[in-house]
Amino acid sequence: MGFSLSILLIWMIWGGHWAQWTNAQVVSEALQGYGVSAGFAGVVLLVLDLVLPVPGTVVMSALGFLYGTLLGAALGFVGSFIAGMIGYGVGRLFTEKTARWFLGEKDFVRGKAIFARGGGWVIALSRAVPILPEALAVTAGLLRMPVSAFVLSLTCGSLPMAVLFAWIGASGHDRPVMMLGLSFAVPAVLWTCASWGQRRNH
Repeated sequence: MGFSLSILLIWMIWGGHWAQWTNAQVVSEALQGYGVSAGFAGVVLLVLDLVLPVPGTVVMSALGFLYGTLLGAALGFVGSFIAGMIGYGVGRLFTEKTARWFLGEKDFVRGKAIFARGGGWVIALSRAVPILPEALAVTAGLLRMPVSAFVLSLTCGSLPMAVLFAWIGASGHDRPVMMLGLSFAVPAVLWTCASWGQRRNH
């Protein structure tokens, strides 16, 4: 709860400044200013989503516009994945006692139960939602979600998001309802298949 409130506070302070970044064309033009380092700049922006209200899907679309679907998706995935892993790592730095204090006893117990029952769903599907992804990544670390489960769910959420929005940027499609549906449906299907395969191997 505390981390989520911190993220919301940053949005309140910086939201107006970042509002101009909700347009893929504006982001593309800004990234082009970095020349050959435009891809790296896009990855950095996605990682900064940890602490700033960076519109990740717009950045991914801009990367698709600049580099095409495949390379744009690869860059978008790398940025999103690194951001998630850093968030998880930050959460793991804290002791359980600190986590209980930071989240509150009620939220700590509830969160433990959620991640014990199927936290992978939460992580995978959250990649399509603004603000929430990195807050949940930190929370997963605080609550000691197994690393293997977190990496799997993070991949299932980040990869389809990167591909979908890079494709949007590269092809100029503008179907927000369909894309929103796919950005939830594809991670859900991937996580279901991955978790089923993981259970079969144990």
